[in-house]
Formats: sequence, structure tokens, C-alpha cells
Amino acid sequence: MGVPQLPLALHYPRDQRLESFIGAPDGALAQLHAIAVGASHDWVYLEGAAGTGKTHQALAMCSSAEQAGRLPTYVPLASVVGRVRVALEGLEQRELVALDGLDAVAGNREDEIALFDFHNRARAADVTVLYTAQKSPGELGLVLPDLRSRLGQCVRVLLQPLDEEGRAAVLRERALRRGLAIDEAAIEWLLSHTGRELGGLITLLDWLDRESLAAKRRITVPFLRQVLEEGRPRY
Repeated sequence: MGVPQLPLALHYPRDQRLESFIGAPDGALAQLHAIAVGASHDWVYLEGAAGTGKTHQALAMCSSAEQAGRLPTYVPLASVVGRVRVALEGLEQRELVALDGLDAVAGNREDEIALFDFHNRARAADVTVLYTAQKSPGELGLVLPDLRSRLGQCVRVLLQPLDEEGRAAVLRERALRRGLAIDEAAIEWLLSHTGRELGGLITLLDWLDRESLAAKRRITVPFLRQVLEEGRPRY
């Protein structure tokens, strides 16, 4: 059974780079970059609520590793529930492995055993591993105490939800990278009139990008009102 992996930098979303991440703890981006490129051999446990950018960071580290000539692999654990052992087979031959979303497999004894076994193989092979989860190892509901102990030995980076200023900064940065013309008033309007979950806002921005290109108009408040009345996308 195939495992969704992204071994090539060209597969990583262009918006998901370490340098484009907004709201990381002080020093965290430099630390994660050093780990990604092999300048540090620390392992990372990246913790944060949904929408705080854990997947962004995992993909960004893989991209940075690839650009440094290393061999990364990204594994979204939610897509391999019940078959983690197969998914991780042979990955100790890589140099950086990002295991995104421990929450999905926590409590599944067989998957936890597979993670524990891979953790030990990766340590022996000097592979760098990044874990992401919404909760700390002690709060995940893991059934294997040994796995919980191993995860607790990783460097912990805690991501906090962005405030309104931070979400606005993300929208400005994403728009700039796309070459998307969007008024500042439109950004403020989006934040006050639509859902504030960051992932949803970014999906909405992608849709607005396509709509503005089709209409050959910059994104202004009148344009937002018009296109959203005609039919907001599901996100």
C-alpha cells in the first residue's frame, strides 16, 4: 500500500517555507533550519492547536533539507492509520523524516509500537525525526509509556494561535508571494466578516486569487462583497 510522501522540493507548496512562517517563538525558525540542513542533530516535537502551522513547518523543514542536498520524507500520519509499520518501512535510510499528526494514531497500540520501533531504528541510523501533534506527549493518550518517554526527549517547540494582527500579516505575506493585489481595507474586512481559522482564510485567499484573475480586478471590499454574495467556496 502506497505512502503519501513528498521526496522532491518541487512537490512542496511554495507558500510553505521556513522564511514565510509568521508567529514562531523567538529563535525557533533558526533552530528548525539548523536541524533541517543537518547543522544540528536535535529531534523536534512540534506542538500546537489546529491551524497554528504545524504542517507548514514540517513541509518547510523538508524543503530546507532538500535544498541542502539532504534526503527528507514527509508522512501525514492521518493517511496511514492502521498501517504505520508499512508506511515507515525503510525510512531509516532517509536523513530527515517528518511525521505529521501524532494525534491520528495515538491510542492505536499497533501503530504506536511501529512508531516506537521506527524511533529506535532512526536513532541508531542517525536520522533526524520531526514529530507534530496538537498536544504534549503526556496528553496524547498514548498507550505505550516507552513511546511517550521517547517523545518527551525531543526538543519541544510550542506554536501559539495567531492574533488578528498575525493573521493579517499572513494574508499580506501570502498575497505578496502570489503577486496578488489586495487592499489593506479588504484584509481587515476579511478578518471581521469571515471565519478566522487561519487555514480557512488561506483557502479563501486562494479562491479570491482565482476570482480576481478571472475578473481582472484587484481585491477590494466591493469586490469581496460581490464575489462572496455570488457564492463563497466551501472550506
